[in-house]
Amino acid sequence: MSSGGRILVIKLAALGDVVQAFGPFAAIRAHHPGAEITLLTTPPYAGLLRRSPWFDRIWADGRPAWTDLPALWRLARRLRAARFDRVYDLQTSTRSSRYRWLVGRRPDWSGIAPGASHPHANPGRDRMHTAERQREQLEMAGITTFPPPPLDWLEEDVGGLGLPERFALLIPGASPGRPGKRWPAERFAALAAGLDLPVAVAGGPAEAPFAATIAAARPDGAIDLTGRTSLSALAAVTRRAAFAVGNDTGPAHLAAAAGCPTLVLFGPESDPALCAPRGRAVAVLRHARLADLEVAEVRAALGGLGVA
Repeated sequence: MSSGGRILVIKLAALGDVVQAFGPFAAIRAHHPGAEITLLTTPPYAGLLRRSPWFDRIWADGRPAWTDLPALWRLARRLRAARFDRVYDLQTSTRSSRYRWLVGRRPDWSGIAPGASHPHANPGRDRMHTAERQREQLEMAGITTFPPPPLDWLEEDVGGLGLPERFALLIPGASPGRPGKRWPAERFAALAAGLDLPVAVAGGPAEAPFAATIAAARPDGAIDLTGRTSLSALAAVTRRAAFAVGNDTGPAHLAAAAGCPTLVLFGPESDPALCAPRGRAVAVLRHARLADLEVAEVRAALGGLGVA
C-alpha cells in the first residue's frame, strides 16, 4: 500500500466502460489512501465522477483531436507539470498508451504502453471480461485489495421528474452507429403494454421518438425522461426503479451498477462474455438478431430476475 504521491488514472470513455471501472477506481484509492489522485477523462463523464469518492481532481480535456496541436500541447504541458509518480491507464488504447510520452519523466506506468514499468502482460487480455481484465492489470501493478465500490454517491434530487413510487425503467437506445445493438422500439412498446406498473423511458434527446412509441402503447402513457437527466440524475432514477430493461448501452450499465435489477439485451455486435454489465441483480439475454427477439422471451427473463 502506498500512502502518498501523485497518481494519474486514465479513463476517457465510453459510459459503460467508465461504469465498469468503478471497482478499479475504488481499488486504486484503497491502495493509495493518502495520494493525490487525478482522473483524466472527457466532458460527458466529468460531472458524474466529480461526485465519486475516488479522485482529488478531475481533468476533462483528455481526448483532444490529434490534429489540434495547440490542445495537445496544452494537455502535454499540464501532464508534465503535474509530475505524476504513477499512472494507471485503464483505457489501454492506442491513444492512451501514447500519453506515456506526453506525461514525461517516465513515471511508473500500469497499462499496455511499450516500455511500461508494470505492463498488463497477458496475451489473452482481449479475451477477458472487462472487469477481470482490469483487475488482473491492477494485480500486476501490485494492487491486492479490491473493496466493493461504494454507490451511495449515485444520488441526486429527482423529485421534479414526476416519478411514481414504483415504476419500470426502459432504456431503448444504443449507439446510433450500431443499429444491431437495438431491440426495436415497437418491441419495447409491446413489452411496456403488458407491464402492470408505470413505465419510464430513459435516454438522450435522440431517443425521444422511441419514448413516444412506447407511450402510445399504454393507456396511461409513459414518463419520458429522454434528454431530461444528467448521468448523476439517471443513476438516481435507476436506484428508484423496480427494474430496468435495456440494450447493451451505457445507461443500462449504470442501472446495473447502481443496484437496480437489470435485464440487458445483446445482439451480435457485442459479446456479453466480454462486456456484460455487472451488478447486484443482472440478467443477460442474447439473440443472433435483436429484431427477432420475442417479447415473451424478455418477459420470461424478467421472471427469472424475480421482478415480473
